[in-house]
Amino acid sequence: MLQGKTALITGSTSGIGLATAHALAEQGINLVLHGLMGEAEGIALAESFATQYSINTVFDNANLMDSQAIIGLFDRATKIMGSIDILVNNAGIQHTEAIDTFPENKWDAIIAINLTAAFHTIQKSLPGMKANGWGRIINVASVHGLVASLNKSAYVSAKHGLIGLTKAVALECAEQGITVNAICPGWVDTPLINNQINEIAQQQQVEFDQAKYNLVTAKQPLPEMMDPRQIGEFILFLCSDSARSMTGSALPMDGAWTAQ
Repeated sequence: MLQGKTALITGSTSGIGLATAHALAEQGINLVLHGLMGEAEGIALAESFATQYSINTVFDNANLMDSQAIIGLFDRATKIMGSIDILVNNAGIQHTEAIDTFPENKWDAIIAINLTAAFHTIQKSLPGMKANGWGRIINVASVHGLVASLNKSAYVSAKHGLIGLTKAVALECAEQGITVNAICPGWVDTPLINNQINEIAQQQQVEFDQAKYNLVTAKQPLPEMMDPRQIGEFILFLCSDSARSMTGSALPMDGAWTAQ
């Protein structure tokens, strides 16, 4: 039932987004890939997906801090691909620092990319989904959308807000064949957290792998990071007919972090 539908995945040139792109493409889902890479490199990535999976693809490197750029992204994508059937809001950035000295520009950027961009992409996606009577919106939140950690005020605020947005949109779309869910991963093995691991390695005078283990087990009982592919496959499930009654949910994939 998913073959031939079109998915827009923000931040899909690496990490969770790229893994999700592969999981969806394997099912014959056409892709709008997005990420902050050069246009030539992004077009080459899109073409590689088109060749490997025999699907239609397009790439856009819109700056998600700019609402007009998001509008442009949708205008280009829908002109080429038609309406967006599946929206995965995955793009995100992080900065860790105590609230006393947290830079204002970092706060603004994290809120803009991790939360406000999702508002804009959802708003632009809904008309087509409503017209078709079918849609799937998956917001990649975080365990930090459910609980807080030190020195992550902006990230925690954005991810809590993303879960609230998920619930509100789910209520508004409940009778229109559109499901809206948030995934709340714990530690995922992506480049986003490498700076944190390197800082711990320096502070504790240990190797990178030991620092990674120490970082994970300080919060999460399961002593390993998830492979991004696991999240991509869960997103695929949320797109399926089996998940048609799941909406408005904040779904932990956190190695028992929030079970404590």
